[in-house]
Amino acid sequence: MNYFDDFDLKGTLNDYKDMLFQSKKYLLIYLVLIFVMGLSTIYGRIIFTPKFLILTFLVVALLGIFCIVFYFLHSSDEELYKVAFVIILSFGLVCSLIVPICDVSDESEHLTRAEITSRGILIPHWTGEELGVEGLFNHTEGQVYSTARNYGAGFYTIQSMKFFQENLGGTVIETGHDTDKINNTPYLVESAFEQNPFFGYLPQAIGIFLAKIFDLNVIWMLWLPRMFNLVFYAGVISLAIKKTPVLKMPLLAVACIPISIYQASSVSIDCMIIALGIYSIAYFIYMTQAEENSLTSKDIIIFTVICIILGLCKLTYLAFIFLLLLVPFKNYQNDKKTVIPMIFISIAVTAVIGMLWSRYSSPTLLHSWRGSRNLVNSTLQIQYLMDNPKHGINFFKIIFTRDLRHLANGVFSFFGARQVMDHYTDKYYLVLFPLLAFLATILLAYPKKVKFELKTRVGTFALIIIIYIATCFIQLLTWAFIGQFNLGLSLRYFIPLLGLIPIAIWIKYNPIEKEVFDKYSIILITVFLAVMIISFATKYYLNYMTFSLF
Repeated sequence: MNYFDDFDLKGTLNDYKDMLFQSKKYLLIYLVLIFVMGLSTIYGRIIFTPKFLILTFLVVALLGIFCIVFYFLHSSDEELYKVAFVIILSFGLVCSLIVPICDVSDESEHLTRAEITSRGILIPHWTGEELGVEGLFNHTEGQVYSTARNYGAGFYTIQSMKFFQENLGGTVIETGHDTDKINNTPYLVESAFEQNPFFGYLPQAIGIFLAKIFDLNVIWMLWLPRMFNLVFYAGVISLAIKKTPVLKMPLLAVACIPISIYQASSVSIDCMIIALGIYSIAYFIYMTQAEENSLTSKDIIIFTVICIILGLCKLTYLAFIFLLLLVPFKNYQNDKKTVIPMIFISIAVTAVIGMLWSRYSSPTLLHSWRGSRNLVNSTLQIQYLMDNPKHGINFFKIIFTRDLRHLANGVFSFFGARQVMDHYTDKYYLVLFPLLAFLATILLAYPKKVKFELKTRVGTFALIIIIYIATCFIQLLTWAFIGQFNLGLSLRYFIPLLGLIPIAIWIKYNPIEKEVFDKYSIILITVFLAVMIISFATKYYLNYMTFSLF
């Protein structure tokens, strides 16, 4: 019973040739858009030769044409999951190779945890004494000391991890050591995401394990886990698109916005969070749209397990379990006397597991640079809020104004290690504004022939707000300095919430037919991914190619 038993690139060459001709209008739109938007991403950079630029445009043009033609050959809702798989892999694989070394946010630490997991160590062992806050800070000299540097504490990985630390943000072209063999000598590092569950790193760990087994060059310790993470993401998203009976295209759009593919093509655990978040939404939609008396206790158990796995990766998403209360009770086979207790048991079990995990994971933050270098203390932060009520009011004001604007920019902003928040300094307005307009349209006004109960819509909207506030508050306690609002928010924390918007908010009037809307949606999805590839290639490789190769 494999979902991909019938997944193949079927169709003769004549089929593709005919479809190329039939879709020429859409392909022309695609090519014009990537040319205009692509050029906008290199505005202000010096270009001495167009050869590399032409090569880059040619690659993304062919990728996009392939994906668009594949869509027109498999454009039915029943086959859209195949299109999702192809689009994600096509652009994601390129992204996994050209994004600089550990350039994604915290990727070096995620890679360390994946390497530890690849050796069968499910819970990293921190070497060192529990020093406490006073042991970590030297207030007299006004300095904050690293536990690993000053106390010989940390996590044991392998010597090859030093290569990724020393070449952080660089490209393989800029380092001469990417061809070095993997060095398995023990090496102590400061942080290894001890607070995260091991299963969030299984795809990446498989990639690292294979790199070691086949004695590949050290760079493959980054590339293979990125690729395995991406394949996992593509698979789960495809299952989600296949599972949901409606809103397939909006979920596909959320899964394929540039920041989603950027994270999915990395070693980050965010890949699993986004994938499972979208899959849980797909399963929830399936339950809300099920026929009366068709759902069983099995569906409640499956949904609960998904929410627990997702929530252990990011605690605030444990709240997805409350979506069970928003499924029409008439859809269940059993009566309310049986269903309601089972739902509340699922909620209770999820809550208990979440609290137990929180008790374990919270203290582990001290076993990293987050606890040892930042002036962070949850207890003192709460005390400061109690002593300064206006500070709490300002917190809500900021997260619904300044931070929302920052998150909106995040759909086409990417963390860069080469400089401090390198990509955030780039202003891709000609890409950002069309992308935001597209997302707003497909999430709020998608021409869907589906109805959700008022209870479902209101409850979903409330859940979006609750998870957003809770995530911001946790960042305030575990990341921000005492008395400050440096929350370190990123859109990647909230991507699954975007998938709930079409359920919570729906503008009924849309004059565009669904079939036409879907066609242009695929065009735009591929356009934005192609432009992302262009922006990376020209930003990180253009000058080097200009002076060294041409």
